Amino acid sequence: MDGRISNLEQIASLRRYTLTEGTEAGLDVIDCDNGRIRFLINVDKACDLMQLYHLGQNVSFISKNGFTKRETPFLSRFEGGMLYTCGLDSVGARDGFEVHGTLHNTRARILRAEVDESQITVEAVIRDTALFGKSLALRRTITSALGSDRVRIEDSLINEGHLEEPYCVLYHVNLGYPMLDEGATLTVDAESIQPRTPWSKENQGAMLCAEMPVPGQEECCYFLKLRSPEATVTNQRLGKRFTLTYSGDTLPCFVEWRSMASGDYALGLEPATTELDGTFAYKTIKAGEQVSFALEMQVSSLR
Repeated sequence: MDGRISNLEQIASLRRYTLTEGTEAGLDVIDCDNGRIRFLINVDKACDLMQLYHLGQNVSFISKNGFTKRETPFLSRFEGGMLYTCGLDSVGARDGFEVHGTLHNTRARILRAEVDESQITVEAVIRDTALFGKSLALRRTITSALGSDRVRIEDSLINEGHLEEPYCVLYHVNLGYPMLDEGATLTVDAESIQPRTPWSKENQGAMLCAEMPVPGQEECCYFLKLRSPEATVTNQRLGKRFTLTYSGDTLPCFVEWRSMASGDYALGLEPATTELDGTFAYKTIKAGEQVSFALEMQVSSLR
């Protein structure tokens, strides 16, 4: 170790604790700080990222619901968060299924959580099983090099059962204030854009630039086919750029969710295995097979 450092926690840390107040009470958290970015991992929610900070400034969208351990209807429970993993049984809103599936509400088992002189590493497994049915395991590894401006999530979906199983995955990455603000721009290399609703189509000209929030503004949603698996949000006023890259081979679809409503001000960047609504389709994974997914979030300073 560098002789100037008496304890690694002077430059990086990983702490585990349980929240105690309000609806958050009982949630287990892994708080990771690499000296430049800090991210909170929600063990009770599939080891998704609750929040991400860059040099002390928030990047994530946190809904008015906040974080909760309660099992309540989706609209009164959805927290947003930096990452909300949807699947494996469903994504979007489909009859007979929980909105965005059940994976996010499954507690992870932590296999490894440590920080050394090179990086922070958290490894976990989330299981999706049924008596006389499926036996799926999602092995998640979250890493961030010390002093870097990146967090990487690598997931391996393994079929530990004896039959072929259907699955779907959507990574709901959510930006909020101050990263999202008037004038912030989204850059993607889109081959095609399909508005989800008439209102989305009417407002398609504004889909790449954030506006000031408007009370009661209806959300917009767009299905994009990207030439390259990357989306960038640039906020010149804040002096920051957020870049999401992901495994386009296993996540061929992309959704933009845009809410310019006062109090629900958010931008969702959502790589997925499938389109939504009438074109939703499962992938399949054979017995003993493994499918890998990856996404990386980077927050960089412009000045």
